[in-house]
Amino acid sequence: MMSTSSSVRWLAGLVTVSLLCGCAASGTSPGPAMSAVTVASVQSQPFGKTNEGADVTQYILTNKQGSQCRVIDFGAILTNFFVPDKDGKLGDIVLGFDDAKQYQNAGPFMGCIAGRFANRIANGRFTIDGEQYAVTMNQGTNTLHGGFKGLAKRMWTADTGMTPDGPTVRLSIIDPDGAEGFPGNLKVTVLYTLTNDNWLKVQYQATTDKATPINLTHHSYFNLGGDGKNDVLGYVAKLYASHYLPVDATLIPTGEIAPVAGTPFDFTKAKLIGRDLKSLPGAIPGYDHAMVLDSSNGSLAQAASVYDPASGRQLDCFTTEPAMHFFTGNNLTGVVGKSGQLYAPYRAFCLETQHYPDSPNHPNFPSTILRPHDAYSQLTEFRVSIPKTPLKEGD
Repeated sequence: MMSTSSSVRWLAGLVTVSLLCGCAASGTSPGPAMSAVTVASVQSQPFGKTNEGADVTQYILTNKQGSQCRVIDFGAILTNFFVPDKDGKLGDIVLGFDDAKQYQNAGPFMGCIAGRFANRIANGRFTIDGEQYAVTMNQGTNTLHGGFKGLAKRMWTADTGMTPDGPTVRLSIIDPDGAEGFPGNLKVTVLYTLTNDNWLKVQYQATTDKATPINLTHHSYFNLGGDGKNDVLGYVAKLYASHYLPVDATLIPTGEIAPVAGTPFDFTKAKLIGRDLKSLPGAIPGYDHAMVLDSSNGSLAQAASVYDPASGRQLDCFTTEPAMHFFTGNNLTGVVGKSGQLYAPYRAFCLETQHYPDSPNHPNFPSTILRPHDAYSQLTEFRVSIPKTPLKEGD
């Protein structure tokens, strides 16, 4: 059974607030203007329909600084995250799309909650208590992020509120027994909170009525420049991981937990994301690997720091999870995103905090099996700031 964290105080101090429905009806409405916002708020607006005709709603969380994040009830997707740069100008630091159908039809899993098993399961098979299960293979011979219609491609229910930290939206879903081949009725709740310090807190809880593998993660593609127009190779990154998981040609872990020392995966001293990129294999070389975090005992600990010298923004990631999948957007060739912008490889990075990929097939990995008498919980925080002493190479 995976570890839980006492750091997660589920809905602590939550006070329900009414939705303010004064926003424009378009999901592509412009971002917020900097203003002297003194009262945090939650608003909602339509965000189009799914292919099946379901109405999708976007929830807009604004904190006391005027920063804002927007979340939709399809895929529990973070569509926008507006925070100031070093000059005080707000910019949207996540890639994405303009309406629900684009999120539903696109492949990169932008901004979603991936599951019920994020990352990969080899050959779509695993065994629990002697019983073998076959799940949907949606990436060659492997299962990726829960299959063709995992949590990222489904409607969730939502309600909003206020915490002492800031505005929040809570999203819930039941993944039924047999969905994509996974056993058990899985109940999942995810809480997004935009704090008044410009932190995005993502809290998770889940229960099941039958033993099942579970591995949830948030899958935003971050570009700290605020407009998504430039690559991230010149960003300075430090990862709090002295080991990583080597993979085979289909990105399935070999089972080895290897030291990063002497490899391109060594970010224990801060360096440019692009510095060792060409040392990696592939026609489009890039990072797409699970980093084994040094603090993996279930307590909240730092996983990564990434700094953009041009904007002055720094993103610090903290998590209770034992691993973080570090990804440099190598799959973004030909992806048309917000306002018709053509994305490209290396236009973003992902910090996917999670358990190890393919864990059910590796007894030496931390267990991801959730049982009916247990509860799954985790917390990840994305802390955005303009640091007085920014991260630099060699730190």
